[in-house]
Amino acid sequence: MVCEGFPYQEALRLVGLALREDVGPGDWTTLWTVPTELRAEGAISAEEEGVICGLRVAEMVFRKVDPGLSFSPRFRDGERVRPGDVVAVVEGPARGMLTAERTALNFLGRLSGIATLTARYVEALRGTKARVLDTRKTTPGWRALEKYAVRCGGGENHRMGLYDMVLIKDNHIALAGGIAEAVRRVRESMGSRKLKVEVEVRTLKELEEALASGVDRVLLDNMSPEEVREAVGLVRGKVEVEASGGITLENIGRYAEAGVDYISVGAITHSARSLNISMDLRPSG
Repeated sequence: MVCEGFPYQEALRLVGLALREDVGPGDWTTLWTVPTELRAEGAISAEEEGVICGLRVAEMVFRKVDPGLSFSPRFRDGERVRPGDVVAVVEGPARGMLTAERTALNFLGRLSGIATLTARYVEALRGTKARVLDTRKTTPGWRALEKYAVRCGGGENHRMGLYDMVLIKDNHIALAGGIAEAVRRVRESMGSRKLKVEVEVRTLKELEEALASGVDRVLLDNMSPEEVREAVGLVRGKVEVEASGGITLENIGRYAEAGVDYISVGAITHSARSLNISMDLRPSG
């Protein structure tokens, strides 16, 4: 899979922050052990099977540390890799390569881990109409990159933040005085903004109230697959249906078979394990 929409500006900002955090006033170990003129070649390899993601970010790290470094990717973000696959080769001044190594691998490992876990959930839905969505349960500051990784894994993005969609949840409902009143307030206040309105429901009674209020999508929260199937029957295709809460790789198929359009899974960002990626260096030239 080839993913689109790489968040360049957000990545550039994070790369600068990460290098300031790691290098600080200087990489003394490298400066004091590696000759200035030494050149090297580094092979970045996958140590396990997965979906690679973050190659452009890794390149940005190396180039930020030393513009004299060349970065040659052997794969594209969104492609599957197997143990031993060389995903990229870096060439140039050895000092810069060593200084950039850990930060570059951190980005690659984290983003590849999200893409890999997302791909597993997507595969579990094969043969159904349901699509995997992410959530706002992301690492603060990393959202644009992590949602990019979700796309690289074959998933889709829910809202980017609080500003690009209305999602009325249980606390909004409690404070507004009910679903109907919350939706009414939203419709009155929206003005010229054309935002999709979604309401979280926990019971079939709440679902009926949401449908009567004229929403665009309902979020079935923490319902069993059997309850979801009944809810989908009540909706009868009038609005989009999303399921969320307690979704795992083991049970996601049952939720998909219940007939929902979307299944949101917070775990693909907040619980993804980094993919094991390493870099081996050798002197060159």
